[in-house]
Amino acid sequence: MKIVRRVGATPRERGSATGQSCPDIFELSDGSFAVIGREATKELDPELPPDAARADYERIVIITRETLLRAKKDIPDA
Repeated sequence: MKIVRRVGATPRERGSATGQSCPDIFELSDGSFAVIGREATKELDPELPPDAARADYERIVIITRETLLRAKKDIPDA
C-alpha cells in the first residue's frame, strides 16, 4: 500500500508554518484514506453512539474542520 496523493490543501496552505499542527488526509493505492490527526481515542471512545464500534487496533483521531472542508473538493464521489 502506498500514498497516492494528498486530499485537500497542504498544512502550509492552511497556515501551519511551524509543522507543529499538521492534520492531513491522503488517498491510498487501494482506494482507502489515511488521516493524520490528534489522538483522541481515550477521550471519545465513551462518547461513541451505540451503533458504532472500534476494534482494538483502531484509533479515533481528530482533524480540524478546515482540513476536512478543504479536502471536500478532492474526495471522489465514487
